[in-house]
Amino acid sequence: MSTQWQAKPIKNYAKNSGITIANDVDLLNEVRGTSAVMLIGAIVVLLGIFIPMFTFTSHIIAILLFLGFAVGRFVSIAADGQPNKKIKQGIVFELVLGTANVVYLVAMLG
Repeated sequence: MSTQWQAKPIKNYAKNSGITIANDVDLLNEVRGTSAVMLIGAIVVLLGIFIPMFTFTSHIIAILLFLGFAVGRFVSIAADGQPNKKIKQGIVFELVLGTANVVYLVAMLG
């Protein structure tokens, strides 16, 4: 496989989160697997903007993704300690976007 494809997750993680990950086949496989779930989730969320039939599902997926990551990060903070500034900023965005989706979904159903 091309080294160009192997290097992108490593560069992206370092750039976006300040995390340096090893060039390990198993680790890269896990990163790409998680990224694919995020991509498919994002596509479903975007479909909810344009196709009314997907709106409910879109909000559910967004809530699961954003608040799921936030909960996992809080567990990690409790178990492992404080992460770097970029990750803390990510937690804030995850909480805001997850909460916004909960509020909208409750309003939509109410």
